[in-house]
Amino acid sequence: MSVVAAGRAAARPLLRRVLERLLLLFVAVSCAYLLAAVALNPRENYEGQRPPPSAEAVDAALDAYNLNDETPLARRYAVWVLGVVVGDFGRTWDGASVTEELSRRVGVSVRLLAAGAVLGCVGGVLLGTWTGSRRGGTVDRVVTGVSFVLISVPVVVVAVSLQNAALWANQVTGLELLRVTGEATPGLAGGAGERLADRLRHLVLPTLAVALPQIALYSRYQRTLVADQIGADYLRTARAKGLTRSRAVVRHALRITLVPASAYFGYSLALLLTSTVFTEQVFGWHGVGEYLFESIGQGDVNAVAAVCCFGAVCVTAAGVVSDAARALLDPRTRTG
Repeated sequence: MSVVAAGRAAARPLLRRVLERLLLLFVAVSCAYLLAAVALNPRENYEGQRPPPSAEAVDAALDAYNLNDETPLARRYAVWVLGVVVGDFGRTWDGASVTEELSRRVGVSVRLLAAGAVLGCVGGVLLGTWTGSRRGGTVDRVVTGVSFVLISVPVVVVAVSLQNAALWANQVTGLELLRVTGEATPGLAGGAGERLADRLRHLVLPTLAVALPQIALYSRYQRTLVADQIGADYLRTARAKGLTRSRAVVRHALRITLVPASAYFGYSLALLLTSTVFTEQVFGWHGVGEYLFESIGQGDVNAVAAVCCFGAVCVTAAGVVSDAARALLDPRTRTG
């Protein structure tokens, strides 16, 4: 009975945080729609047509897509919220389904970010742990310098530099080792293995463009955490019991430092959505970031709100995962 009670006590704080984040998600999504509805004007798309449609035809089209700025904002918001509840984000100004287009774009962005995010997180933790346990050494200084350069340089510069380096490597070798644009080669004929290899060649550069800045950022944070633990009593005790320096750091210091790092990594991964806009533009991937830019230019209220909703969901999910990771790594957090 005590085990059941302890389990309920452990789950109660986590459940409370989940409910709080869901409330914040609703507020954030609502603000995103209201701001988009006030700031954007989809009516301009019809005014630019030649010959321009009549005012009655424009109002009828905007009414059909819940985009008419002459309709009270509260009514438009209520219609939009009821649609979102059932998974319908509405229509664009020209009648296309926002839900279908967003689903396709999300798949592209996930394929672009997944490998880079995992490589950036794991690589940053390992590199930061290694340099933190050897603070002040030659390797630590070199990694610190390179990391500061990568953190200071905009993501678009990193992406273009990788693209130029790949073009140079292809020219020197005379082979298409790496593809610099697109997600796949259009009209490629061949078996499943050849198509998979082609997609991997297209994926290498965007993955590095996403991962390298993340490795630099995470390694700096992890290095500081590990360096602060090197002189701790528990590590000296572990060394005295016969553990090597590396084993003591990995077995003890790494687990302790992952507790505060988990929250930082979770929210940083969610913010990758902002940097993927430039990566998609440079490498020609048609994902969520490109969709957001196009929608803002066209005054597409429903599309902009849908992308913002997706971003808010990612941030909320990152917070929930971060809380769960902290609960697993540090039992003290389960009691609230």
